[in-house]
Amino acid sequence: MNDYDYHVPTDIRFGRGKINCLKTEIGKYGKKVLLVYGGGSIKKNGIYSKVYEVLEKFEIYELPGIEPNPKLSSVRKGAEMCKNYGIDVVLAVGGGSTIDASKHIACAAFYDGDPWDLVLDRTKITAALPVFTVLTISATGSEMNPGAVISNEETKEKLEINHPLLYPALSVCDPTYQFSLPAKQTAAGCVDIFSHILEQYFQPNDGAFITDRLSEAALKTCIKYGPQAVAVPDDYEARSNLMWTGSIALNHLFTFGKGGGWSVHPIEHELSAFYDLTHGVGLAILTPAWMKYVLSDATVKRFAMYARNVWDVDDEDDRAAANAGIYLTERFFKELGMPSKLSDVGIDDSRLAEMAAEAVRTSSLSTRAYVKLDASDVEAIMRMVL
Repeated sequence: MNDYDYHVPTDIRFGRGKINCLKTEIGKYGKKVLLVYGGGSIKKNGIYSKVYEVLEKFEIYELPGIEPNPKLSSVRKGAEMCKNYGIDVVLAVGGGSTIDASKHIACAAFYDGDPWDLVLDRTKITAALPVFTVLTISATGSEMNPGAVISNEETKEKLEINHPLLYPALSVCDPTYQFSLPAKQTAAGCVDIFSHILEQYFQPNDGAFITDRLSEAALKTCIKYGPQAVAVPDDYEARSNLMWTGSIALNHLFTFGKGGGWSVHPIEHELSAFYDLTHGVGLAILTPAWMKYVLSDATVKRFAMYARNVWDVDDEDDRAAANAGIYLTERFFKELGMPSKLSDVGIDDSRLAEMAAEAVRTSSLSTRAYVKLDASDVEAIMRMVL
């Protein structure tokens, strides 16, 4: 195992009715709250009115309309509001996009330049407002980590900002708040969780036995409860198991002793940056193609282990087992209702080379990934699923 440091300071409040803690906990920081959210779903499902009920004595300013791929323009607006109104706390009510935008806003509130500078140079992050979250979709794990992915609509870049100051102070995780989610969002979120675990599972270090076993258990949880949550939206058992899996999938628990660069996420980030594609949808399309592309004599044993331990494949031949695991992964995504081709989501081959070059330029694909990929490799993977 590699050496590691581990500290997650986020206070998790998990279960029914936990939103009531916000009055006391936010009150420790002040009375002026920037409420950040996306579309109108939180008004339809009652969470919006509940927030106002709990925070009835607070001064609330609103930033609605956060995009599914949060944009720099929204961050700029939120940071300016924080400065103008003397905001004490940023409260994100929504999924990963809303939480990511809120994190960027929280640190941009203390920066005099353009917020994009903080993405390009993290050393410029010197302070951040406390971020509280009320999670409404399980996907990114942003409620329990210090990262945020932001899209610069001007440059067509989708990059991560990451800093210890950006861990949420407290996250409310109430599975009942996801009962009203559309099936497509639940499915895309499940794929995102699954992909987060895979990115950490497929790494060069094979000596982190305990980490691999934890990852396999989490993957099996997605396989068991993802379809169940899609089919029966108000199944508390399914929602709660999927919610907690999403949180721990990206709070660094599954990277203990491993490390290394990610493979599929950097490629998908280009799809969503150029075409504003739902992140989980892009991952469902690309992941099986990446698996097929990097399967080789050097990687076959880990792919066979994945197939046997996650999918219960019993073939003794490593290559046959590995291929079976890839097939079952692809079938799982299809059963969740995910598309399997770029053409299914309106993407053709006109910008593949450009996106492939950007994916390599803005990531560690060519230097630290499980299987190192250059721009021609990335383009080949995308062409496999045109």
